[in-house]
Amino acid sequence: MILILKHIEIEGPETIGQFFVDEGFETKVLDLHKGDRLPGTFDHLDAVISLGGPMNVYEEDKYPFLKEENIFLQGILERGIPFMGICLGGQLLAKASGSKVGRSPEKEIGFSPVQLTAAGKKDPLFQGVAGSLDVFQWHEDMFEVPVAGTLLASSSACPHQAFRVGKCAYGVQFHIEITDKSIREWSDEYFHAGDQTFAQKKKAMLEDYRKKKDQFHGVADKIYGNFLDIILQSQSH
Repeated sequence: MILILKHIEIEGPETIGQFFVDEGFETKVLDLHKGDRLPGTFDHLDAVISLGGPMNVYEEDKYPFLKEENIFLQGILERGIPFMGICLGGQLLAKASGSKVGRSPEKEIGFSPVQLTAAGKKDPLFQGVAGSLDVFQWHEDMFEVPVAGTLLASSSACPHQAFRVGKCAYGVQFHIEITDKSIREWSDEYFHAGDQTFAQKKKAMLEDYRKKKDQFHGVADKIYGNFLDIILQSQSH
């Protein structure tokens, strides 16, 4: 089973969830923000995916599920269960690995390129992917790479864009799972209503998405397929 951890209603699994459904996996989405409880056992978990959200990883008093998820992710790491953390999910992986999360040098919203590091180009997650990939960003925080981790992708605006810790736990600061639905919903939720600057930003991002859609989803599918290979390889050991 693929367990998907959700932190806010409007940030769902989108294309990554659909990929694993299409591959025949049972998927289960836990709405942690609605009080869904994390499982008490790690049995029957093929992989865990942790999604984004507007909260900071240290806001455990305000969002008690973050503390529970931190403990759960430490269990994932101990057992070598394949993991992918997206945006907030990647930051939570860094925290569970003993690293810090702070402000990114720049707040990023919209499409922008990230570059794979030398290690990233050799990593199983990015096999067959170009050295520079166009991704979608919506964050102002950035994880530090854990001492035992490896930096896999970087950019000038945010030097830490992806990392691996252990053999099969990945954190990415960017989004590859989104659709135009995500852009609309996030803009409506996170931008101030009636602000013309933000209205124009929303329109520009949707136009960008239409232009880049095929290539963007092609890269995402390649990374999902690579993650599937990592899952299958972990099961054979």
